[in-house]
Amino acid sequence: MDKLTDDVPGCYYNRTVQFFYEHSGKNISAHWRPRDYVVVSLGMGVSVIVILANILVMVAIFINRRFHFPIYYLLGNLAAADLFSGIAYLHLMFHTGPWTIKLSKNQWFVRQTLIDSSLTASVLNLLAIALERHQTIFTMQLHSKMTNRRVVLLIALIWGLAIFMGLVPTMGWHCLCDLENCSTMAPMYKRSYLVFWAVLNLFTFSLMVAAYTRIFVYVRHKSQRMSQHTSQIRHKETVFNLMKTVSMILGCFVICWTPGLVLLMLDGLGCESCQVLRYEKYCLVLAECNSLVNPIIYSFRDTDMLQTFKRILCCLCRRGDAGRKDTLSGMRCNTLEQEPSTNPMLSDVWWELPPALHQSNAVRCMVGTPSSPPPIQCCQMYGGNSL
Repeated sequence: MDKLTDDVPGCYYNRTVQFFYEHSGKNISAHWRPRDYVVVSLGMGVSVIVILANILVMVAIFINRRFHFPIYYLLGNLAAADLFSGIAYLHLMFHTGPWTIKLSKNQWFVRQTLIDSSLTASVLNLLAIALERHQTIFTMQLHSKMTNRRVVLLIALIWGLAIFMGLVPTMGWHCLCDLENCSTMAPMYKRSYLVFWAVLNLFTFSLMVAAYTRIFVYVRHKSQRMSQHTSQIRHKETVFNLMKTVSMILGCFVICWTPGLVLLMLDGLGCESCQVLRYEKYCLVLAECNSLVNPIIYSFRDTDMLQTFKRILCCLCRRGDAGRKDTLSGMRCNTLEQEPSTNPMLSDVWWELPPALHQSNAVRCMVGTPSSPPPIQCCQMYGGNSL
């Protein structure tokens, strides 16, 4: 975007970043203000926690063979996207505030592309997980039929779309030649792009709501049919646990993303009295917090995942002890055949069912068997210890 030649008539390729900021009314302070210190300190703290939490999730999925299934590959990809988001946001913190004035236009577009691509990848991964669980539950399969090749292709598609979305403004959807349509929050982006990005994310959220609503209604119906063979208390617990998990997923997404999307819509629609700049930084921090909430909802609530986390941390703590033989490379990995399920409901429910139901795929998916517990991704949706 930076050119040494004369400007094309009507374009401003040779103008500085400061020129666009001043034109949009987003003035850059040459000195650090208390607000700048607060935003940067908060942003750096959130970024570091996001990076460490998602690295832990990725390592746990890699070393534990119990997690080598399509749903966990998608969870690992979600952790990778959130890790990328944490790195991109940390990069932003070192190129914001008074530092912004020193950026070239190319550096500014790189900064924005990293943020847009990482957040888009995170949202697309959430949608992929919702659709995968929808397919697994409705086909009543013990494991997703998705092959490793399809998982790889899906992951590649997610990252391809995310990178493309991040590069769209640099490929022409900017306002360097249309100064009157520059946005306020992103002074070199067109207002129409902000509206498009906000609407796209709202559409993605609506698909997630539809998928999880269908899952909840379907599981509640199935659990009602099974309640005649199990206790009413367990039936209520199953529905309550599922409702709690679905509410956490959708609730956290709404809390973290809605303020930022609303600001983008208001700015894109040209609302001059909305004071979007007052809340811009805090809404971006809130959206970044979704990358911190994701591993908590999708991974940290899983008992098997927590046990793997403990082993990883113990190995790191004992690394300096020459007398210990516990190393990360020698860690004992769980498999579905080696360890029983950690869901306390499963074995009791199994023995309460009539023998005729023991061969039912639905029952096996919901409660497993005493010798072969159900896969984690299946029992999770039926009120297990995690989603």
